[in-house]
Amino acid sequence: MPTTAQWTLSEDDAGVRLDKYLAASDRAGSRARAAAALERGKVFLNEREVTLADAARRLSAGDTVRLWADRPGSAKRPQTLGDDRDLPIVYEDDAVIVLNKPPGLLAVPLPPRRRFDAPSVFENLKVYFRRRGRRRPFVVHRIDRDTSGLVLFAKSEPAQAMLKDQFKRQQPERIYRAVVYGHPSPPEGTWRDHLVWDLKALIQKQTHARDPRGKEAISHYRVVERLDEASVIEVRLVTGKRNQIRIQARLRGHTLVGEQRYTFGPDTLRTIAFPRQALHAFRLAFRHPLDDREMRFEAPMPEDLITLIDRLR
Repeated sequence: MPTTAQWTLSEDDAGVRLDKYLAASDRAGSRARAAAALERGKVFLNEREVTLADAARRLSAGDTVRLWADRPGSAKRPQTLGDDRDLPIVYEDDAVIVLNKPPGLLAVPLPPRRRFDAPSVFENLKVYFRRRGRRRPFVVHRIDRDTSGLVLFAKSEPAQAMLKDQFKRQQPERIYRAVVYGHPSPPEGTWRDHLVWDLKALIQKQTHARDPRGKEAISHYRVVERLDEASVIEVRLVTGKRNQIRIQARLRGHTLVGEQRYTFGPDTLRTIAFPRQALHAFRLAFRHPLDDREMRFEAPMPEDLITLIDRLR
């Protein structure tokens, strides 16, 4: 591979993820090498340095991607989100750590058979913890790769167990903001479904209440802002099934803007361009595992969602 190389995207490549584009055999050569190049500051998009947090960015025709293979000082560069200045910490104490996860980054690693060296907040936290003499973070809950917002980790197994018990009892408050096609009617209400996880397709599917495999999914929603062809909604989870908001909104004909997995049905003809599902974990509240005091956090809407909503007004 040459020490530096640059490519300009054609119309045929428009819409591809940055990491996938880099992984081509005539570029970095694999997803692992692409991730390593992003991690070590070797990749530039339109002459601006990009990082692992940009791995899921969708490229446009005319974009230029430069790979600087032997950039000085990049051989042992730490993961960007493992850097103290860049780790998106909202709150931290001796028992818990709350982060505002950017889109395009996993909350926790995928199973080995599906991993493809995809970066995760968990792995970056391990780096952060090691620098402070801690063993590792402990997963409490997770949000989807392309969903932005608040995610909680514990710093010990006892704290993890207490927090996970709260989630099992449906006690934490989890509120999301989303942009969906159309205008939900009524503008406020409750979604109740029975869902089953398809292990082959890796998606949630609707099932009937008598299905022994099915799990009840409950969400309360309200319209925050009605736009011309879409709506900004707020969804409070009662249960916390995988992809719950994405499938429940789709079942009502209000697919999330940018959704790429739950897109079956008539509103697939609608095309508001957005590179990810327009979903943000906006508010999180729980009881502290050590002294039981209420902890409440909010993460402002990220810039890409603000820009999308402004465009649709």
